[in-house]
Amino acid sequence: MPAAGDFGGLLDALVGVSWPARRPIGSGVAGSHPSRLRGMTAEFTEYRPYRQGDDPRRLDWKLLARTDRAYLRVTDDHATRTTLLLVDASASMAFPSDSLAKWGQACRVAVGLAAVARRDGDPVGLFIAREQGDARLPPSSRRLAIADIIRTLGESAPRGSSPLASGLHGIRAGWRVAIVSDFLGDEPALLRAARELIVNGVEVFAIHIVAAEEETPSAGVRLATDPEDNRVRRVLHEDVVSEYVLAFSTWRASLADAWRRAGAEYSLAPAEEDAAAVIRRIARGLQLPSLTR
Repeated sequence: MPAAGDFGGLLDALVGVSWPARRPIGSGVAGSHPSRLRGMTAEFTEYRPYRQGDDPRRLDWKLLARTDRAYLRVTDDHATRTTLLLVDASASMAFPSDSLAKWGQACRVAVGLAAVARRDGDPVGLFIAREQGDARLPPSSRRLAIADIIRTLGESAPRGSSPLASGLHGIRAGWRVAIVSDFLGDEPALLRAARELIVNGVEVFAIHIVAAEEETPSAGVRLATDPEDNRVRRVLHEDVVSEYVLAFSTWRASLADAWRRAGAEYSLAPAEEDAAAVIRRIARGLQLPSLTR
């Protein structure tokens, strides 16, 4: 992954970027996202007559003294959105083997999204599915939360085939989850678990890391090997490469459609694209033109 110092430019490029919640949050913890709850914050919305059962502490006592009428001062509250980054560290993320471009991009995207969420005031956490043992950082609002995420990613290496779906256990309603993966492992189980979370009010972002050489193999490639099972090999000649390119494109479109139909926000993150541009696109809910239907 990039060295810790390499993230400085990325974080600087993301200053001013916000990652707003896609829907109001049912939380009473003050933050930057619109909340379904209404209370006593400074952002005044309207008055309404007091009704039996309302909290008397929300009465506008000055207005009551002037008019002898009981009104509530209604405000729009804002809340935090706890954010968890799930990062795939399976062997297929170690591609291309000479540059590890997919793994490097996954780390940059995870760190960048975590930094944007923290600047919004949101607690951030990390889960990495990895062969040497899954890594978990519970969501935290600590000043050093981003440094902890960078350190934990730096201690990880993409290899093996650890399931990513296990990282979706214990997530609460109202959280936001960003899955950073190439979706070449336990994607069906991951999608099923994510769909249940979405039904229960969790925002899910599926961030698909893809390398250019996966989409269009170089002319020099003659033997393809499954990185998570090296017993699976296939010789690639010109006709097979054409079939592969079509199959990969069809699979990618099908994957995007499945996640979107489940209610998630799917974003393609090419390994060669500037990570800050990828993160801004995710935060704003935009798509690459090639995937816009």
